[in-house]
Amino acid sequence: MNGFFKLVSTFQTQAEPAYCGLTTLVVVLNALSVDPGRRWKGPWRWFDESMLDCCEPLENVKKNGITFSKVSCLAQCAGASVQAFRANESSLDLFRSFVETCASSEDHHLVVSYDRQILKQTGTGHFSPVGGYHRHKDMALILDVARFKYPPHWVPLSLLWEALNSVDEATGKSRGFMMITKRAKPTCFLFTLSCKDQRWRAMCKYLLEEVPYLLKSRGFTTVEEVVYTVFGSLPADVASFVKWIVEVKPAVNGPIEKVDRDETERLRYKSKVLQQLRQTRALALITKWMEQNSVNSPEDESLQTAILQACCQGAAAFRGSNCYSNVKCFKKDVKESNVTSNGARGEAVVMSSRVLVDGCEQVIDALVPKRPLSGNVGRGSVLQQDGIDQVTLEEDAFHPTTRDLLAVLLLALPPSTWEQIPDLRIHAEISRIVSRKELPHELQLEVEHLFEQAFFVSRSCTEEALTEEALIETKN
Repeated sequence: MNGFFKLVSTFQTQAEPAYCGLTTLVVVLNALSVDPGRRWKGPWRWFDESMLDCCEPLENVKKNGITFSKVSCLAQCAGASVQAFRANESSLDLFRSFVETCASSEDHHLVVSYDRQILKQTGTGHFSPVGGYHRHKDMALILDVARFKYPPHWVPLSLLWEALNSVDEATGKSRGFMMITKRAKPTCFLFTLSCKDQRWRAMCKYLLEEVPYLLKSRGFTTVEEVVYTVFGSLPADVASFVKWIVEVKPAVNGPIEKVDRDETERLRYKSKVLQQLRQTRALALITKWMEQNSVNSPEDESLQTAILQACCQGAAAFRGSNCYSNVKCFKKDVKESNVTSNGARGEAVVMSSRVLVDGCEQVIDALVPKRPLSGNVGRGSVLQQDGIDQVTLEEDAFHPTTRDLLAVLLLALPPSTWEQIPDLRIHAEISRIVSRKELPHELQLEVEHLFEQAFFVSRSCTEEALTEEALIETKN
């Protein structure tokens, strides 16, 4: 019962009938003290179901629930480490060992996905955390998040295993269990993969299935040709799949005059990661390829547009709205903060957007790192007035562009992507360019995080493709 007290201190009831997966994750993530990277209410950083939307829109979860692979994807996106097992690929003995390990630990928690009917309960598929284990009786304590239906209850482990080892009719795949722990390394601060845009499935299928086949079937003489093959026929804009993270907050008491210590550290981290990325051979290769093939960035790539979108999403979250489409952004202002928490030179560009949510006007501030003083990061055009350099706020802000998103995606692709390149010289050169071993520490963490996300996203992509095929066969 070592893990029980951590879990019970954060134990809550699911807010919607189909939110069992989200609420289970909220309980576990808060029990592990995983930092959500944003405030919940007031000064408190605390997970809430409304924050868990990176792998599936909340409207869809509210209507249809969520699958096993999407729950594991959400846990990983939220900053936890996940080991997920389908019951048909595991065994009762392995399951028992994980139950005992997690019940004996305060920093390892077990989530089970099971069929209620096998436990003679009402309903079908359900998620809940395991709160304890009785070795002598071989029983597990289920902390049922549907507390309006069932209180915490003990279940014979063999019966729970039977409920896990059942098929989810929505996906045609077995249910299972997952062990969730707090990551030893810090979570991603700058880049993330997103499944909010419906085009992510096409991107996922193209990058993980079609690209290796294309590389195998073609002869290459330069690495630029490899990059053109990978990115020249993307089924969607890269920004629909790879996102850069913007920190937003409600404007309080007028313009921001300073940022606090934590905000300053995060801004410095983002700036450092972006500088490291822009010094890689991968970004140089992407830049060369874009110039040689006249590849232009999207027209809506401006910082103003990106900040407006981030502020709209933030406004919806702060208001507790799950529907981003109800948010109307109708005015943009820009202002700059020149004071940090320690009184040093300003390290933030603060951009504000005035938004309308459910008829209520809000002003949302977005924090973007200030461009470093070093001249090797692509400062952009500078105007002169009275012999003094004058830089616009957008030019003064240090933020990712399309080439950065392409470069970090190139680095995060699985090593197996390049294995089928026929020319050994080209294969060796591209492998050196995308090798994560030689990357600076901060950038390496970012790339590894994206790689892990891609693994979970690919599982979701495969699962949904199988589901669609099954539906087509049913209709036929």
